[in-house]
Amino acid sequence: MIGRRISLALLLVVGTCASAFAQSDTAPTMLDPIEVTQDTPNETCWDCHGVEGFATPDGATAHSMRALSLQPQGFELSSHGRQQCVACHTDIAQVPHKPDLERKVDCVQCHEETAAGTRPMSLPEGETADMELVVEQIRHYLESKHAEPSKDDPSRPNATCIDCHNAHYTYPVGDKAGQTFRLNTPQTCGNCHDKQLGEYHDSVHGVAVSRFESTEAAVCSDCHTAHAITSTEADPMKVLITENCGSCHEESYRTYTKTYHGQVSQLGYAHTAKCFDCHAPHSTRALDDPRSMSHDDNRLKTCQACHKNAPEGFELFHPHGNANDFENYPYMFIVSKFMIALLAGVFAFFWSHSLLWFYREWVEMRAARKAGTAATPHVRVDTDGAPAFVQAAAAEGRTHVRRFSPLWRTAHLLFAVAIMILVLTGTAVLYADSFWAPHVIRALGGPQTAAIIHRVAAVTFAVVFFGHIFVTIWTLIKNRKTFRWFGPTSLLPNWQDLKDAYMMFRWFFGFGPKPAFDHWTYYEKFDYWAPFWGMVIIGLSGAMLWFPEQVAHYLPGWVFNIATIVHGEEAFLAAVFLFTVHYFNCHFRPEKAPQDISIFTGTVPLDEFKHERAAEYERLVESGELDDVLVAPPSARMTLGSQILGAVLIVIGLVLLFFVLSGFWTHLVAH
Repeated sequence: MIGRRISLALLLVVGTCASAFAQSDTAPTMLDPIEVTQDTPNETCWDCHGVEGFATPDGATAHSMRALSLQPQGFELSSHGRQQCVACHTDIAQVPHKPDLERKVDCVQCHEETAAGTRPMSLPEGETADMELVVEQIRHYLESKHAEPSKDDPSRPNATCIDCHNAHYTYPVGDKAGQTFRLNTPQTCGNCHDKQLGEYHDSVHGVAVSRFESTEAAVCSDCHTAHAITSTEADPMKVLITENCGSCHEESYRTYTKTYHGQVSQLGYAHTAKCFDCHAPHSTRALDDPRSMSHDDNRLKTCQACHKNAPEGFELFHPHGNANDFENYPYMFIVSKFMIALLAGVFAFFWSHSLLWFYREWVEMRAARKAGTAATPHVRVDTDGAPAFVQAAAAEGRTHVRRFSPLWRTAHLLFAVAIMILVLTGTAVLYADSFWAPHVIRALGGPQTAAIIHRVAAVTFAVVFFGHIFVTIWTLIKNRKTFRWFGPTSLLPNWQDLKDAYMMFRWFFGFGPKPAFDHWTYYEKFDYWAPFWGMVIIGLSGAMLWFPEQVAHYLPGWVFNIATIVHGEEAFLAAVFLFTVHYFNCHFRPEKAPQDISIFTGTVPLDEFKHERAAEYERLVESGELDDVLVAPPSARMTLGSQILGAVLIVIGLVLLFFVLSGFWTHLVAH
């Protein structure tokens, strides 16, 4: 071996001399070079490159040298150790090397061809999948900021593979040498990003790595990824870094995603606060460190970076509040459990109510059809024997009862549209981790545009709501002498409603007849009064979240945690109740299916009215007031338009119901 190295060294000297006389016609005869093929063993290369201190002039200065020596044993233990040198150094044709050798190695092409099986490299069994992973990382690199041309030298990229990976000593991450490489990652990145390295060294992460050699502490690649590195000014990278923080700080990330900041981040946008906005991107410090951005003495200043006029109340907001932690967040715990109990109670009662009603009504309709006493889809009642004025009205074509005024119908339509917009824009943020939410928000123009749409719908809802209250108060004042607070046309609950509910459940189980309802039923009164509760809860909490800086002047910051809980839970309750219970009561029960258009036409067929509201029918007949509300049926055009409008709104409602329930399920499983 020694003799061979001496021979090669002499050959190299001769080759060097030959290159010196390359331009001369009298150059001495060169010893025959050794031809390099794909079978040339690595030992041939080690004869020169394995000699410690082996170097060659690099031409930069008269005395500067380019080191060319390697450690054969270190190389053989690396990921490339089983490969031949000439498999990567494909431009080498002979030893000694030609003086005009470009010395280029294409890591990307090499790995891609190896994975595809077109390059003569042998992969041990089980490493094919690893090579495919490498190729995937290469694709990430080619799309990254590092692969873009350097501003200083456009002929080369910002960073090549060997700038981060030592070309000859690349080790698997799992072994000891790989862990050493991980601990050296900050220094490697710091060769280009020296400012960030200085900040990192003094951070809680950097101290753990440099002082305690912790392999659990975050290094650059944990936050920025190893290969898919893009500009930190772009939203995708900011969002990815935030998600990567959650890969270590799981509980903190989970509670963060319960806030509006985190929900927007999950949707893929970065204009709200993210982890590094509150904890500093590189100089992250422990919360009890006075230099920490989140320290009690610095928290308000940190909040004011986004909320410029934030008062001291902001300091008491819990960015990582946990509604399941009574000890640390008692108010959140109590409110959360109350809302859960409210949801469970409402749905348990009204879903059971709907199922029982469907079953009893379906049984009676089936029996009526068999007996030939009912038509489909509505139960028809023979009006023969009705009072003379009713028969006279029927002869005149007045066969419908006016039930809803144009004002009622307009208000209902505005309510319906506003609520559907609120549900779509609100739950898309509430369930940001669902499969559909990012697509909806993107279609709406982003969360900021969606927020504007949401608020416009909220204001529309509020205008109709308070407008209705104003009209109601005015009507009460105008009719104060004749209005009965608990009369049949009043929407105030009374003892008769309790009796009707009791009789309804007896009918459900076949123990008695269905109650005869008057102008408003007990379930309609619930439908009416529920928005009052909902408006107080959703409206007040929404206004607090809309104007946080003004609210925090008077209330502590933790009220925003409460507002977030009740706003979302009450919105879920309202949406699911409307699109299940309300839809069933009005449209989906057997006698009404597929829909009831009376809220759009404003009228109800007399026979249907007599069947549905027998008590009111008898009362109006006895008082003679029935003749005042008998009207002609809606035109064919009005009927068709109402059917189309009703069908569209029902379908939209059912789509929204699917969104809400699927989002709730995804959220429940994830958390």
